[in-house]
Amino acid sequence: MFYHVKDLQFNARVSAPDPRFANLLLQQFGGPNGELKAAMQYFVQAFAAKEPYPDKYDLLMDIATEEFSHLEIVGATIQMLLSGVNGKLKDAADESEIMQLLNGKAAKENVIHEAMTNPHFVLESAGSPVLTDSRGIPWSGTYVNANGDLTVDLRSDIAAESRAKIVYEYLMKFTDDPYVKETLTFLMTREVAHFQMFQAALETIQPNFPPGVLQADPRYSNTYFNMSSGSEARGPWNEGTSPELGESWRYIEDPIAHVEATNGLLKQDIAGTDRTDALIRKINKDLSKERSEEINVATTTGENQWSSYVLSGESEDGTTSRSNPKKSR
Repeated sequence: MFYHVKDLQFNARVSAPDPRFANLLLQQFGGPNGELKAAMQYFVQAFAAKEPYPDKYDLLMDIATEEFSHLEIVGATIQMLLSGVNGKLKDAADESEIMQLLNGKAAKENVIHEAMTNPHFVLESAGSPVLTDSRGIPWSGTYVNANGDLTVDLRSDIAAESRAKIVYEYLMKFTDDPYVKETLTFLMTREVAHFQMFQAALETIQPNFPPGVLQADPRYSNTYFNMSSGSEARGPWNEGTSPELGESWRYIEDPIAHVEATNGLLKQDIAGTDRTDALIRKINKDLSKERSEEINVATTTGENQWSSYVLSGESEDGTTSRSNPKKSR
């Protein structure tokens, strides 16, 4: 159940109208890395977590709900940045230049230019937020990533927060309004906070690498192919020990010759790792059983009910409460 409090989570303000930046800010309203995408992604992901991971369900729903509040902050800021535009458009009898309110011809031409890149914003919405990005591309459900496995979904969420954070960082370069920058800083900082929350939640699911259940084939999990000519960059991604599996990287200097010599990698041996085929089969079997039972035990079959409601005057076990109800003042 959602309950809308009409006050914003953050005290969003603007110093003056700025339709140009309002259009840019649409990127975080209806764009692929915006607040609606984040809210819907965490909201959808939460359903699969409800019974097996009720604590993660709570986390996802809490952050999804906060993202909806951030969507409201972005929408409110866009509306304030468009202050005066709607009224001018409503004055159909007035043939004067609509953008005189923006102090001159240069400002008017700037807004016309913006309207040409996103005509829906001014010509169809009459100066109010629309569910598009700054180029007028409509919001799409394809932006939402939900795979039904928390080790996958939480990594998607960590990446989503990273992308949203950098968009706010870029947006701040295009406004001089100190109040707008204040709001953008708040929104950017909450992306950092959510990143840490998702990262901490992922760490409570062990093991969580590789994502999902099935383990990586030890013949290929530590192989690095030098797939380009010229300088050969070396680093912890292709020399030393791999960060997650602790295997020694195997650098293939000449991939063509190696593929031919191993019959298309079918005869590539296991090297640089203690993991064996037998160990992988055992882990796959054991982890499959563990994750499956984890979900099956928590899942209700037959008649089901999503929520448990406590009637007024009763405790959660159904007994009548003896305490007096609170008196209204």
